[in-house]
Amino acid sequence: MRVHRQLHGRGALFDTDPAGLAPRLVGLRPHQHRATPPEHPQELPFVVLTGARGLGKSALLGELRDAYKGHTPVALIDCEAAEFTAPPAGRDTDAWSPVSQALLVIAEQLAEPVTGAGRITFPRLMSGLVAVAAGGWRDADSERIRREVERILLLNESGSWIAGFAGRWAGRVAANVAAAATGTGPLLQSAIEATLESISDSFVHRRQQRAATWWRDYPNASRNARRGLMLLSGHFRAGGTSREHAERHLVRALLADLTDAYTGVLPRMQRLGRPLVLVDNAHRAPGPGLTDPVLRDRSEGIADQVVFITALRGTGRPALRNAVRHTLPEVARRTDWTPDPASPSSRALLVSLPPLTADDTLHIVDEHQVPPRLPHAVHRLTGGNPLGIVLLAEAAAQHGTTSLGELLTADVRLHEDRDSRPTYVELLDRLVPTDRLEELTVLAAAHDHESATALAEALLPDDFGPADVRALQTRLVQEGLPEVPGRFVGDPFVRTLLLLRLHHRSADHGRWREAHETLIRRYDPADRYHLHHQLALGAAEPAVAHLRDTFTTLDTRSWLRTLRFIASAPYFHAHDAEGHDFDARDDRRAAVALGHTDAAQQVPDDVDPVLHLRIRRLLHAVWQLTDPLALPDAKVCDRLRFELEQLSNLRPAGNALLWRASRDWPEDALAGRPLRVPDGDEDDDGEGEA
Repeated sequence: MRVHRQLHGRGALFDTDPAGLAPRLVGLRPHQHRATPPEHPQELPFVVLTGARGLGKSALLGELRDAYKGHTPVALIDCEAAEFTAPPAGRDTDAWSPVSQALLVIAEQLAEPVTGAGRITFPRLMSGLVAVAAGGWRDADSERIRREVERILLLNESGSWIAGFAGRWAGRVAANVAAAATGTGPLLQSAIEATLESISDSFVHRRQQRAATWWRDYPNASRNARRGLMLLSGHFRAGGTSREHAERHLVRALLADLTDAYTGVLPRMQRLGRPLVLVDNAHRAPGPGLTDPVLRDRSEGIADQVVFITALRGTGRPALRNAVRHTLPEVARRTDWTPDPASPSSRALLVSLPPLTADDTLHIVDEHQVPPRLPHAVHRLTGGNPLGIVLLAEAAAQHGTTSLGELLTADVRLHEDRDSRPTYVELLDRLVPTDRLEELTVLAAAHDHESATALAEALLPDDFGPADVRALQTRLVQEGLPEVPGRFVGDPFVRTLLLLRLHHRSADHGRWREAHETLIRRYDPADRYHLHHQLALGAAEPAVAHLRDTFTTLDTRSWLRTLRFIASAPYFHAHDAEGHDFDARDDRRAAVALGHTDAAQQVPDDVDPVLHLRIRRLLHAVWQLTDPLALPDAKVCDRLRFELEQLSNLRPAGNALLWRASRDWPEDALAGRPLRVPDGDEDDDGEGEA
């Protein structure tokens, strides 16, 4: 089976031989009506795909829907869709919630016929949703009531009658319910009675007639289905925990209807594969309102055979703290999932999606017949982020360039009905919270809370204070971005995109300079942060002087880390000798690193000119080789090796470390890895990773 290019590296979910996670849970091969032995025949794990934005969670759910649609009942909802944010026009908020809407949409999709089996009906859910809706009909017109009820009643259409008959039946019943609801008697009770009578009509299947009594088991219903539905409606209108109680029983009604559809010899013979419910962005409502009731009921022995696969931004909600956690490759052949009887959240299986490998990136980017070095550069920049890889590949296909900087700033058209936009803009729209894009653009230059607060005070509105800075950093962690000491935005790819946006906020790059100048003023001139931001503005000589003067006095490991960190300064435009932008498109760092500019340099009179120029070449070599937007230059790598070798001869106490770095750093640079500080990885503070 060939999957969409965005799904390279996700075979652990889709493989058929041996079966991946989805086929083992659903009991069907993807895109086929062929059964496969199901895993966990008694109780299923509630699968939650986790990870930051851009890792392909939505693409995976979409592919799962396409793989099983028409073969087994399947439904897909996106909790960030507009239909779950507010009730339809005219609908009372007391009689609507994201959960009730989600259950209606899910059931409508699950009811669609599949190969070898008829439609699934949802009499329990149908009657519950009518009772909920009826609680908001106090001042509604009969036509609106009829439309609402008819949509819900169609959940009970079996499809086994003459074409269109069930739909006409739903219309007649809706008219009867509307008439009852707008009559002179008690509105809610009249609507519920008319609905229950519709289920008991003589032409409805006997199984659905039994379903009419299901609501009599609602708490305090006294074995009376009408009373149960009245209580359900009242609890729903009350809001708060009462509504959560009612929604839990609505979820249970959906699962009971599905269980009923799979009960008995004949239904089991007709239906190959468990029903599949897919929930995207499950961290947003109605996601928790669907997840928590299922986990709680399963922990209390109320079983179902529905496969839930949801996608959650971040690493998990607090309510899932006891969930079993694995990476996707770890569940490729078996889940190794056993729930804790005492913990409802242990019924969940959190599966984190890893970044794509270099080989995956090669396969995706190569589909566009790009220059041979581009796939490696794309993987190095994105760190294996699937969204970044796909959009950069698309930009390369449209522009045919090998420069990552040009690809990111070039306009890319992703949809025929939408204008093209710069690639980095498209990426940021999907990789960071759009409501905080402006703030993140400025704060991406910061290193910690204090420096971020300084930037906020200087460049952001007065109402964005220290508390907002902390809240934003917490939000990034909750969304799955890594925490990296020395970086306010820990993900290197996202940080690069934000800094690129900061650089392009104005034509003269004024905002860029203001941000770095603010941080330069914050730190002491001898501080590596001060030197890092000076280098970002093109002023390399202060960093050269500091590294030269501390070469023999600073601990060698600390000196290498300082070099690595200073040289991680962003570089988006070439600079002239005074540190200003100019229009040339060449990268002057390579020329400096290779010694082509040595003759023009004026070395201070009181320093060793050989050491000074060597440090200057070394700084520019590391700066060029670690730049995520630049392809590592093989000649610069050779020069880096040579300069470190020569420095090792000048520092007997640090000879071994410098010699090791002369071997490791060129190798790391060419492989696209962060530069390792020899023998110091376990003590590494991470601040040198850009």
